[in-house]
Amino acid sequence: MANKQVFPTKGNLLALQKSVKLAQLGYELMDKKRNILIREMMEQIEKVRSLRDEIADIFKKAYFTLQEANITLGVIEDIAKAIPIDNHLDITYRSVMGVEIPKVLYNHEKVSLRYGISNTNTKFDYAYKSFLKVRDLILILAEVDNALYRLADAIRKSRKRANALKNIVIPDYKTKIKFISDTLEEREREEFSRRKIIKSNQENK
Repeated sequence: MANKQVFPTKGNLLALQKSVKLAQLGYELMDKKRNILIREMMEQIEKVRSLRDEIADIFKKAYFTLQEANITLGVIEDIAKAIPIDNHLDITYRSVMGVEIPKVLYNHEKVSLRYGISNTNTKFDYAYKSFLKVRDLILILAEVDNALYRLADAIRKSRKRANALKNIVIPDYKTKIKFISDTLEEREREEFSRRKIIKSNQENK
């Protein structure tokens, strides 16, 4: 059916031959891009595994120390409100084969007391330090998780495009090229036979 959609001319044959070369090049580039993205993704996955384990451990310790602070000081919500909200975050990006991978920029300041010490104790201090560590790890995890999502989406699209080129576009071009080539060869044989007959008739006359 695809063969009937193209006229068997030398111009169309040359155009299709050029198109199939471009499609094959496109497939090779897509396949290379996919492999590079997969390699980058595997590196990010290793980071996520270690980060999740570390975060789970520090979260457990942080909530335990918070519970101890609440027990020894009473509910510490009012004391916690004295700690200012930190909004010193910035995001930049790096490109991996056209995929924008985010990078969270944050100034890791030295731990300093942001609250009065007269109404607190060492258990509260430890809880404060633990949750600062939790914050730092969550920033890194958010960066890596976002990178993984973007890489996975790009890999899926690259695989889809590569498969379309390999299994649909290139075979279709090759089928049309064969149809045109066969048709042109058949025409040449017919033209050769016709000329031979004409020449033979002229010689007989």
